Amino acid sequence: MKKNFVYSANTSRGFTLAEVLITLAIIGIVAALTIPTLVQNYQERAWNTASQVFQRKLGEALKVMNVQGTLAGYTTTEAFVDELSKHIKITRICDNDDITTCFSDTVTWGDEEVDMSKIKKAKNFGQTDWDTNTVAVQFANGVNGVIAYNPSCTQNQFSNDVITIGENGIGTDCLAILYDVDGYKNPNTQNKDLRSINIENLAGITCAFELDGVCFSEPFMADEPMSFADCEAQKSALGIESCCPVSYCNDTDYWAAAVKKCGGVQNLPTQEQLTALANQIYDQPISGSSLDYEYANWDKDKASNMGFYIDSSNVFYVWSREENGPNSAFGRAYGYRETVRTPLDRNYNYRQVFCVAK
Repeated sequence: MKKNFVYSANTSRGFTLAEVLITLAIIGIVAALTIPTLVQNYQERAWNTASQVFQRKLGEALKVMNVQGTLAGYTTTEAFVDELSKHIKITRICDNDDITTCFSDTVTWGDEEVDMSKIKKAKNFGQTDWDTNTVAVQFANGVNGVIAYNPSCTQNQFSNDVITIGENGIGTDCLAILYDVDGYKNPNTQNKDLRSINIENLAGITCAFELDGVCFSEPFMADEPMSFADCEAQKSALGIESCCPVSYCNDTDYWAAAVKKCGGVQNLPTQEQLTALANQIYDQPISGSSLDYEYANWDKDKASNMGFYIDSSNVFYVWSREENGPNSAFGRAYGYRETVRTPLDRNYNYRQVFCVAK
């Protein structure tokens, strides 16, 4: 007996291949748009949490050192880190000639890629008044850091609150630290896995030029002179042998002011380095062995590009670190056809100088 087929509205059917492919494509597009954001948000939360945990542990260590009276009084970063390692676990310490053994070779700071092997001094963190080395460390929790110590650090043994600088509130006027919460892992980038405390500028004084392999900052003129009394009070710390008397300099010692701005006599160029500068800008060899004029033609554009101000008479003067009694310091005059080693009066500000940058 023949049966009639009856159509039912409830009869089911599957998706066509085209529909499946379209659905998968939509899911893929949504995933491509959302997953990177989710991963980025997860990474940022992880970095923030790791940074908060590290700062808390570091703050606790500093507070203990404060109470014990071991926070201040060091003249080197190395001595400070040695004491710090008793309060927060450090698995490895590298001095400033071996930074990249404990830290990444390069990091991204702002828009710049920074060679960490050149971050040797507190001044490379922008702390130009500290005059201490950097030390790299690896903490037991996986954080890597580069530390510089402030010899003027203060403490109060009768308070559990350490005097603070900055927004961290963890007692960090004693140190500047660059730390990477991911250790060697990428991206090694500022405000991501790379965080800092008391770092004003990673690289500090910039290297404007090199003389005999030594990096120097841009030339400058001392804006304000140093008085005789201030010079006397600071000459030992700055390495100045004698201060210019009021009867001669009238309380306007610009050479001493330049020494202070560079952080000490040792950071000004030597006479040999000023001769090396002459040999970079003149077309004939300059010996620099006497106070006699040596004749050659200079490359004025090169001198200007190095940052030197050249007056209308086509000459500029640069101080060295070498004193010539209390009234003057040796330097060099650079003219468009001649140069000479010469004493330069300390009470005259129309002199330029540059500082050792590292």
